[in-house]
Amino acid sequence: MSGSARLALCATAATIMAACALLPLVDPATWLFQAAFLLAVQSGAGALTRRVPLARPLTVAVQAVVTLLLLTLVFARQQAFLGIIPGPEAFNQFGVLLQSGADDVGRFAIPAPLSDGIRLMLVGGVLLIGLAVDALAVTFRSAAPAGLPLLALYSVAAGLSGGGAAWLWFLLAAVGYLTLLLAEGRDRLSQWGRVFGGASRAPGPESSDGPVTPVRTGRRIGAVALGVALVVPLALPSLDGGLLDGLATGGGSEGGGTISAVNPLVSLHDSLNVDEDREVLSYRTNTDDTQDMYLRIVSLDDFDGTAWKPAQRHVLDVPETFPAPTGLGSDVRQTSIQTRVSAADWYAQDWLPMPYPASQVDIQGSWRYEPVGRTLVGDHGQNTRGVQYEVTSLLVQPTAEQLANAPEPDPALKREFTEVPDSLPSVVADTAREVTAGSANHYEQAVKLQDYFAVSGGFTYDTEVQVGSGSAAIARFLKDKEGFCVHFSFAMAAMARTLGIPARVAVGFTPGSAQPDGSMTVGLRDAHAWPELYFEGVGWTRFEPTPNRGSVPEYTQPETSGTDVPTAPRPTTSASSEPAASASATESCSAQERKLEACPSESAPAAVGSEDEGIPWLQILGLALAGLLVLGVPLLPMLWRLRIRGLRLGGHGRTEADVAVYTLGAWLEVTDTAWDYGIEPDDSQTPRKAAERIVRLGLLEPTAAEAVHRLAAAVEQMLYAPRPLPTAGLAEDARQIADAFRTSASRSARLRALFAPRSAIRVAWAASAHWAALSARLAARRETLLRRPSGQNG
Repeated sequence: MSGSARLALCATAATIMAACALLPLVDPATWLFQAAFLLAVQSGAGALTRRVPLARPLTVAVQAVVTLLLLTLVFARQQAFLGIIPGPEAFNQFGVLLQSGADDVGRFAIPAPLSDGIRLMLVGGVLLIGLAVDALAVTFRSAAPAGLPLLALYSVAAGLSGGGAAWLWFLLAAVGYLTLLLAEGRDRLSQWGRVFGGASRAPGPESSDGPVTPVRTGRRIGAVALGVALVVPLALPSLDGGLLDGLATGGGSEGGGTISAVNPLVSLHDSLNVDEDREVLSYRTNTDDTQDMYLRIVSLDDFDGTAWKPAQRHVLDVPETFPAPTGLGSDVRQTSIQTRVSAADWYAQDWLPMPYPASQVDIQGSWRYEPVGRTLVGDHGQNTRGVQYEVTSLLVQPTAEQLANAPEPDPALKREFTEVPDSLPSVVADTAREVTAGSANHYEQAVKLQDYFAVSGGFTYDTEVQVGSGSAAIARFLKDKEGFCVHFSFAMAAMARTLGIPARVAVGFTPGSAQPDGSMTVGLRDAHAWPELYFEGVGWTRFEPTPNRGSVPEYTQPETSGTDVPTAPRPTTSASSEPAASASATESCSAQERKLEACPSESAPAAVGSEDEGIPWLQILGLALAGLLVLGVPLLPMLWRLRIRGLRLGGHGRTEADVAVYTLGAWLEVTDTAWDYGIEPDDSQTPRKAAERIVRLGLLEPTAAEAVHRLAAAVEQMLYAPRPLPTAGLAEDARQIADAFRTSASRSARLRALFAPRSAIRVAWAASAHWAALSARLAARRETLLRRPSGQNG
C-alpha cells in the first residue's frame, strides 16, 4: 500500500472514531454505518483524483462535489435530476430536512429517534469533517492541523451527550488522531529511503519486520501523552476530575462545587410533541389533596431579557434534612406529607422532580443539592432513568390575608429576584402597572396579573404558536395574546419583577391523573411551567396564569368580599380509569386542539415570542457572504499567484541583501511558473542543471531559453561569488519566460496554470511550517515553565 493510500485510510478511520462520540445522541446508531460507507466513497474519490494527478485544490473540489452527489442520492433522490444531480428542488429538500432535524433536536430527549433530519445532520456533518481531515492530512500532507476538525467533532458531541463515557469517546478520537500522525511521520521518513532502525536484537524475520525506531518512539510518546491526558486531571481538583470524572466518586472535600446548567426546559421538552402521551412518573402520596402536588424540577431565576434560565449556583452534598424553606413563617398552615416516586426507564432528566418545598429525600445514586432552588441535580452522569425515591415535603396553605399583609423581603433577595435587563421593552412594565392599577399591596398585584392572563385579558391557550427569542419576545406575546405555559409564566414573572415583586419561573409537571389503584401517573402532556412569587412570611408561592392548565391556588381567591380582585374559575381534575399511557386529565384542550394534536406539543423552550418581523438583514448578510465565498474561494489560488508574482518582480532596495532577495525571488518565480505548467521543481539540482531541465521539458524557444540561463547564472553568482554584483533585467527575463510557456501550452494547460496553479501549494506548506514553529515555541515555553523553580520551601 502506498503512503498516500495509507494516509487516506488513517484519515477515514480517525474521522469515524471521532464520530463515535455522537453515538449516545441518537438511537439507533445505524447512521454511523451509512456515514462510514459514504466517507469511504469520498476518500476513494480523493485517492483517484490524486493519481490523475489533479491540482490539490481541484482534488478537494472533486471530493466536495462527490460528497454533494452522495448526500443528494441518499436524502434528496426524488427531487434530483436523474436521482443524483441536485437542483433547486433538491437544495430545498436539504433545507426542509435540516430545519426538521433542528426541530427534532430541540424536541426529543437524548437519545433522540433517528429521523431523516437528524440523520442528514449527522451524516452530512461527519462527511464535512472527513473532507477537511482528508484534505489537510492527505492532499496537503499536513496531518497536525487535521486534529482541529476532529477536535471540533468530538467537542460538539461530548458537550451535548456528557455522561460518564466521555473518556471513552476521547480515547477513540485521540487514538485515531495519533494513528494519523504516526502514519504521516512514517510516510515522511520513507521518502528518505530505507530508515536505519538500529542493530537487530535477534536474527530472523522478526527483527526486520518490526517498526523502525522513530515510529516505535512516536508510539510510546503518543501512549504516554494519552495516558497523561486521561489520568492527570483526576489528581487536579481544579479540573473537576477531567475526562474520567464520570468514573470518579464523590465531590470536593467540603462537598462544594457549582452548577451552570443549560435551560432545563430544553431537556424537559425534548420528548414532548410526540403522538403518544408516555408515562414519565408514577407516585403515591399520603394526602388526598393532590391538586397542588406540582412536581417541580428546577427554578429559572436568571432573566436576561430574552430567556429565563437557571443561575450558576453552588451545590452541596445532599443533606439528611433540608433547611427550613426561605421566608416560611411558623404561623402559616403547613402539613408534612410523604410521596414515593418511580421514574420511567426511558426518562433521563438531570434534575429530580419533587413536590415543593421538599424537606427530605431518600434516593440512591450520585445527587447534589442546590439550596437556593431546593432542587437535586445529578452528578457524574446521574439522571432519573428508572430511579425510585421517597420525598418528605410540606403542603403550605397560606391565606389571602397572610399574603396581603406580607412585609417587605430581605433587600438582597429582592434585589436579586426583581432584576430586569435594560433591553426589556417598556410596554412590559407599562402593561403591568396598567393591569394592577389600584392595588393596595403586592399580593393584589400578583392576583390581578394572574387573572389578566387566565381570565380577563383575552389570552388564548395555543400550543401551535411559534416560539422564538429576542428582547421583544414578551412584548410580542402581550400583543398577540396567544401562547402556552411558557409564554404565560415567563411574561407574568417578568411583569411581577417590574412591580418590585421577587419572581422566578418553575419547571416541572402538574399533578397528573389518578389511577384506580390509588396511584397517580404523570405523562409528557403534564409538562408545565409556572411563576413563583416571593412573599415574606410565606416564601416562594405558586401562581397559575395559564388558562385551562393545572389548578388555580386557593390563596389567590380572596376570602374577604371587600376586595375588588375577581375570582378566577378553577379547572377541576377527575380520576381516570384509562391506562397510564392515556392523556392526563389535568390537561383541558379544545376539540380542535385535540384534533390537531396540539395538546401533546406543549414544550418549554428557553425563550418566548420571536423577534419583530421586518427585513431579514441577517439572512441577507448570510446569503451575501455565502455568495462571496462560492465565487471567491475558487479564485484564491489565482489571486495568490498574481500577488506573489507582483511582489517577486516588483521594485527592490539597493542594498546587497535586497538584491539577493530580489534575484532569488525572480528565480523562484521562474521555477513556480514552470511548475504551474507541469514541470515540478527539483531542489536537489543546481540552478544551472535546473535551467537546462526547464528548457528541455518546457520546449522553450531559444530566446526564452537564454533568459532562463541568464537567471540561473545570476542566482549562482549570488550564491557563490565572493562579491556578487546585481544583474539587470531579471524581471523582464522572468516575464519573457512566462509568456513563452503560455504561448507553447495548450488552452487547458493555460487555464489550469491560471486558475489552479500547482505552486499555490506553497501556501499550505507555509501554514504547516508556521504551525510547526508555533507548536515548537509553545512546547519550549511549557518546558521552561515546568523547569522554573517554584520558590517554595519543602
